[in-house]
Amino acid sequence: MSAVGGFTLTLSPINLKLPLLPSNRLFNRTPFKSSISFSLRSNDEQQPLGLDIAALRSASVRLIDGNQIMVGVVSKTLARQMAQDSELDLVIVSPDADPPVVRMMDYNKYKYEQQKKKKGQQKRSAANRMDLKELKMGYNIDQHDYSVRLKAAQKFLKDGDKVKVIVNLKGRETEFRNIAIELIKRFQSDVGELATEETKSFRDRNMSIVMVPKKAALQKAQEPPKRKDMSAADEVSAGVQHN
Repeated sequence: MSAVGGFTLTLSPINLKLPLLPSNRLFNRTPFKSSISFSLRSNDEQQPLGLDIAALRSASVRLIDGNQIMVGVVSKTLARQMAQDSELDLVIVSPDADPPVVRMMDYNKYKYEQQKKKKGQQKRSAANRMDLKELKMGYNIDQHDYSVRLKAAQKFLKDGDKVKVIVNLKGRETEFRNIAIELIKRFQSDVGELATEETKSFRDRNMSIVMVPKKAALQKAQEPPKRKDMSAADEVSAGVQHN
């Protein structure tokens, strides 16, 4: 009971029934979780899946040491401790095995070597890949333009690329079909030992030949130029001392 401005107020107690909530829900917080123990030595927030040893349900693991020697079945705790003592990371090799197989290694070094190996494979793949270069000619091409295309073909072949030579005949030019065929054969002959024929087509109006570089010629073309031997005159000149 309370008197306010000459009036008497009677306050009845209010009973509020609040649901019982965990403290984390009451304050809109997530439950406290202990930090997951990763085997990686660095303090990165996001760890590779293969390094999350704590995610393994099995209490024991089959351990391979840093020298790739099978240690045997040990507890996860012991495996982590052995890796830390050796200043190595503990990597999951086979998570579905029973027990899971883990290996001690320098993960950063391993990752670097794998990236280096991948780059080497990509480089070799690019070197072995042949691009197709097309050269078009008319049946009545002049000698200068012919020489330009021949030099281009030789360069492409030395670079390891395929070369496709095309002669298209339009309208009444089909009357000169035999001349076009002889032109392609002449071009192939002038290319010489640099290439071998892959495919050839002399049908209809569109005639072509595809040439691929010979391995022996390609290797020779890619060899560094040899140093010229010193001539006898140069040797004599080198032996003379000028005052």
